[in-house]
This record gives sequence, structure tokens and C-alpha cells, in this order.
Amino acid sequence: MLENWSLRFFAGLLVLFQSSLCVTNADSRPNFVLMMVDDLGIGDIGCYGNETIRTPNIDRLAADGVKLTQHLAAAPLCTPSRTAFMTGRYALRAGLGSTGRVQVILFLAGSGGLPPNETTFAKLLQKQGYTTGIVGKWHLGVNCESRNDHCHHPNNHGFNFFYGLPFTLFEDCKPGAGKGVLVDVQEKLRQMSALLALGFLTLVVVRAAGLLRISWTLVVFLAILSLLSFIVWFLPFELLRTWNCILMRNGEVVEQPMKLETLNTRLVNEAEQFMERHRDRPFLLFLSLALVHTPLFVSEGFAGKSKNGLYGDNVEEADWMVGRMVETIERLGLSEKTLMYFTSDHGGHIEYGPNGGWNGIYRGGKAMGGWEGGIRVPGIFRWPGRLTPGQVVAEPTSLMDVFPTVVKLAGGALPEDRILDGHDLMPLLEAKTNRSEHEFMFHYCGIYLNAVRWHPPHSDSIFKVHFFTPNFSPAGAIGCYDTKVCMCHGDHVTHHSPPLVFDLSRDASESHPLSADTEARLTEVLERVERAVTEHRRTLTPVEKQLTWANILWKPWLQPCCGTFPFCSCEETNHTSAGAQ
Repeated sequence: MLENWSLRFFAGLLVLFQSSLCVTNADSRPNFVLMMVDDLGIGDIGCYGNETIRTPNIDRLAADGVKLTQHLAAAPLCTPSRTAFMTGRYALRAGLGSTGRVQVILFLAGSGGLPPNETTFAKLLQKQGYTTGIVGKWHLGVNCESRNDHCHHPNNHGFNFFYGLPFTLFEDCKPGAGKGVLVDVQEKLRQMSALLALGFLTLVVVRAAGLLRISWTLVVFLAILSLLSFIVWFLPFELLRTWNCILMRNGEVVEQPMKLETLNTRLVNEAEQFMERHRDRPFLLFLSLALVHTPLFVSEGFAGKSKNGLYGDNVEEADWMVGRMVETIERLGLSEKTLMYFTSDHGGHIEYGPNGGWNGIYRGGKAMGGWEGGIRVPGIFRWPGRLTPGQVVAEPTSLMDVFPTVVKLAGGALPEDRILDGHDLMPLLEAKTNRSEHEFMFHYCGIYLNAVRWHPPHSDSIFKVHFFTPNFSPAGAIGCYDTKVCMCHGDHVTHHSPPLVFDLSRDASESHPLSADTEARLTEVLERVERAVTEHRRTLTPVEKQLTWANILWKPWLQPCCGTFPFCSCEETNHTSAGAQ
């Protein structure tokens, strides 16, 4: 009897010991705080060369961690870049590459977005017991078939908690800033509506005066046509601020339209409270800033503080937000248990001049295909006790690399049912290797392969091959000033035969195309890149295109609404996180 009791006692101790090991292992897993600014140029930050805009918090992040100098977005625009970041795969694998004019989601009530069958890093971390949250911008869709199906919503893509902008900032979100969605289409519809209304009034006057015998049937038909024309123009476009510029907490609309004056403070507070709520368990927080996308807005206390006008004010406020995240992690005693990451979704929007950012020495910018200025972004990792401070990594890396990096650190397994284009960054960050796993990187403009980067083995050269380049306007300029967004197809681009080739290790600004006289390996470069393109294309499978006109146009039955549609209106008065996960 005593012997049985002893066996049960020691068996119980063994179970307790094993349980304590499991808890210790779970608690040893890092937290993740991922911070992404919108449209920030790599040249806008002090640690990347800016000498006038003050970014002490981001600079400190770099000094305390590892700075990547050849960190690349997989696309030069918001929606495809963020798709690649979330999934670790090129955006066209998820159907979010553009075939024509529409290159991003334009209406929150469209049916396109990140497909439910895509696997985000947040989904995989949830399976590992992490609590996951996104605060800020999403811009990857909301609904598919009904107002509340939320098939593209963050909560359906692995995030336990969402607070922020399911869409993005457009000019329409700031009163008096103008229009930013299909402006020419809006104008044509407005003109058509006005002409039909004028025709209807003319017929009524002529019929009433007895000048012509006109059938009332014709008058009624034209009246109906005029009304329909007005609705088609007015409802989707004139009310865009109400439809697109909203705030959601999880699946509920809490402000419509959103007020920009306090937006940044609210985002910071929500991010801070999320970390405080989950300080005792592993968590992932993605702080996706609304800054510094146009229209520029600034909170009280930051206006007029920068030497670079309103844009500089925006960057310095973004730096303050990053500082708040670092301060919170340190205050909670989580520094050595937290991997912090800072980046931008793509380069600065240089067509906006002083309000559009600076991409340093790099050519081009946002929405300019594969030019370096649109895809080379800041990349900073900080993890005290694990990463050696002050390191600089000049190897090619990608926003897509975050996916495998955080999944592996969380103890998860990478999906085997799909191709991943990102690679684990930890060997580079910990200086266990000095070579990136990216021998080739493919740069897309919409669904079109625009350029290919080749880092030959046993070589310091990094060749960049451009198959076509966007046509700038006017000729000789550095951007597509007429449209503010360069197109990827037809007469909007110039195809190069042979392709333009640059060696970024010697010419990072892509100013001097190589020739047979200046590069002995030119033929080898072109042949090797051609083989790589063929191999890459074999990995692509057809998927439903999410950015077709049918998927992006406004559908009233999909419109998120606070109140009764179409009378959508509410203001967030209680800024606490009551009921948040």
C-alpha cells in the first residue's frame, strides 16, 4: 500500500515537473512587435542618412539592434506589398497583383481582398498559443458576399484583436483635401448626370410651353435615367469619406467617418493597452501606422515642429509612436523577451514633392515598378540579449522574410502546402551567416514581372535586370505626375530589348546601365536571369484575381456601417478597450 502511494507521489511530481518545463518553454518564446509606416521613404530617417528630420527613437532602435540596408518590399504599392508581408509570398500568388489601372483596393465595400485560404503569420502564431493583434491600417479587404461575412477581415486572418482602419487614408478622408479615387471617372459621371438632368428639365419646359408635342413617357424615362445617373455618381463618390474612412474594433464600426485629429493618439493607446493586457503570455502586435500617407495630417503638439514642413511633422510624429512602443516594452520588463521590427510598406510618394517623402539616392518611388526608390525600405530589428547592437546587414532581404522568421521563433512549422518566397532572417541577424538566401528576387509591377535581382554565389555584385520601366510625365521627369500612380501595362511603360542591367553594388542609384564594354559578365547575367524567370514562372498557379473591376467597385450590400444603411454615422467617444481581446 505504501509502495503504491510512493509510486503515485513520484508520478505526480514528474507530471508537475514536465508541466513546469512546458510553461517555461512557452514563456521563453519571444513576443513580437512589428511596426510599419505607410509610404515612408528610406531617406526620411536619421540612421539612413537624413540630417534634418528628427527620428531619435527609430535611430535608437537601429543602434540597439540590426539595421538592414538592402531591405525590400515585394511591391511598390500598399495592397500587394502588405499581402506579401502577411503571407511571405508574392502578391500575385494570392490574386492581388493588378492587371490594369486598379492596383490597390479602392472601396471598402468592394468584394476583393486577401483570400480566406491564404495563411498569414498571425494564423500560425495563433496555433502556437500566441495572442495576436493589429492596430492601425489593414487595406486588404473586409467582406465577400454580405455586410458581415468579414471574409477578408483581420479577425478572419489570424488576428484575435483589430482596432483601426480597415481601409487606408485617401484624400477623401480629410475635409478639403480633394478627391483621390478614380477622379477622372468621377468627373465623367458627374458631367453625364448634369447633362441628363439638363435634358430632362429642357423637355419638361418645352412640353409645358407647348412648343413640341413630346410624350410624357419619354419625359418620365429621361427623369428616371437622370435619377439613376445621379445615384451612380453621387452615392459611391461624393460620400466616399463616409464609406471608406472609418474605424473598426474587431468586427464593429466604431467611428464613421473617422476623425483624424486624435487618430494617432488612439492608435498608440490601443497598441499600448494590448501589450499590457497580454504581458504574461506570448503575443504578436502589428502596429500599422496611418502616417505618412497623404493626405497629411498632424496631431496637436507636432504641427510646425519639423524643419521639413508638414511631411517632416508627420515623420517626427511617427517616430514618437515608435518611441512609445519601445517605452512600453521596457516599462513592462519585456525587452529581452521581445523582437521589435520597424519598416515601411514601400518607398515615398515622390510625385507629391515636399509632401511625399525622400528615397535618398535611390531612383523612383511609390508605384514606380521595380525602381529601387519604390521598393528599398528601412529594416530594423531589435532584441536585447539576442541580437548584437549596432550591426549592419547589406545583403538582399525582404518584407516577406518576416513570415518565416517569426513563425520559426514562435515554434511553429512553415506551411508545406504552398510555396513561400521569404527566408528566415535569424542566421543573418545573429551573424551566423554573411550571405542572404535570396539569390534571386523578382520585382513585380502589378502581375507583370518588371525586374529581377541576382546576387551571384561567391560574388559581391548584385545585378538588377529591368524588362520594362514606367513612362514618366513629362518626359525627363522622375515620376508619373499626371496620375500620381504609374501604370504597369500598355502605353504606360517602355519595354527594353535587350533589358536594362545595373550592378547595384557599384551603382545603387541605377544611373548607368551596363553594356558589354563596361561589364564582361553581361551575357551571363542575362542568360542566368532568363533561366531563373523560367523556373520561377513554373511555380505560379492560376488563382482568382482580386483587383478586377467587378471586385473593387463599390457594392452597397457590402458596406460596413454604423447604424442603419445608408445613414451610417457614429463617433467614438469612449476610447478605452473595454471588451477587447
